[in-house]
Amino acid sequence: MNKSNQAERHNERMKRTKEIVDKRIAEAQEERGVFILLTGNGKGKSSSAFGMVARALGHGQKVAIVQFVKGRMETGEQNFFTQQDQVDFHVMGDGFTWETQNRDKDIASAQQAWKIAKGILQDVRYDLVVLDEMTYMFKYDYLDLEDIISTIKQRPNLQNIIITGRGAKKSLKQAADTVSVIMDEKHAFKAGVKAQKGIEW
Repeated sequence: MNKSNQAERHNERMKRTKEIVDKRIAEAQEERGVFILLTGNGKGKSSSAFGMVARALGHGQKVAIVQFVKGRMETGEQNFFTQQDQVDFHVMGDGFTWETQNRDKDIASAQQAWKIAKGILQDVRYDLVVLDEMTYMFKYDYLDLEDIISTIKQRPNLQNIIITGRGAKKSLKQAADTVSVIMDEKHAFKAGVKAQKGIEW
């Protein structure tokens, strides 16, 4: 096939692709906030959420972040986003559940974090809400999943919400508008490489 024919076929493919994309854009006219669930065993769930936080800030939006199980370690995202005027950052809990070794304390921390998050999800000032590592709260039965789903459904119409964490429950997936399952194909930590500042936290 000569270059002229190759270019012509490429142009035809791109034309058809554009027609399909334009049609989908034209059909998607509903304007409301979306619920995004980032789950799976792979690395990058929280990182993806914080990327969307940066994007929202670029549009001048107001953001709230509640981290459920990262209370013992200072993170890069906390250091950076707490400096932003349009971000309210709440770090709850006492570390990962296997570090505290205290179920009652974990439940109390989770409930306190949810109390704050629930208030935020009723506040029209927030354009984006990130509930980071929240799925663990349902895995260990620290919080009532049906209460969370009900609150999410009743949030302000234009408010976007992101929940991250492994092992998301089926009902949470069903409630979400967008679900991304991030797979773990390979990870440096499993090969004995130490967790890196700026990469893992």
